[in-house]
Amino acid sequence: MTKTIRISAALLVRRDGQTLLVRKRATVAFMQPGGKIEPGETPEGALIRELSEEIGIIATAAELTFLRQFQAAAANEPDHIVIADVFLLRVDDADIQPTAEIEEIRWVPPDALGEIIMAPLTEDHILPFYLQHQTIG
Repeated sequence: MTKTIRISAALLVRRDGQTLLVRKRATVAFMQPGGKIEPGETPEGALIRELSEEIGIIATAAELTFLRQFQAAAANEPDHIVIADVFLLRVDDADIQPTAEIEEIRWVPPDALGEIIMAPLTEDHILPFYLQHQTIG
């Protein structure tokens, strides 16, 4: 039986068009920062909390632009599907450092990713969406 996980994720975009991917400790796949929506939380509230915990970004709901909801196989939990509310957040020159469970961060051009292993949600949905709608960045 496949289980679902509800998450909020951020497509963080710098002025140069690069986007931030994160890799959690003891995993191999890179993905957008974000995380599970806790009971009673809004998707925006969950994302604001996760960004602060994971990469030290303090964001407000007014800075988040809802893009759309995506669904994909979970990268780190077998037999799970993630349903993700994805928001755009422009960060420009913010100093972003990995904290909490984040082991590594990478700024990448979405059209030249190289040999990065990515979560299905990132590789199959979020980055292709961003490339098709680059005016959002």
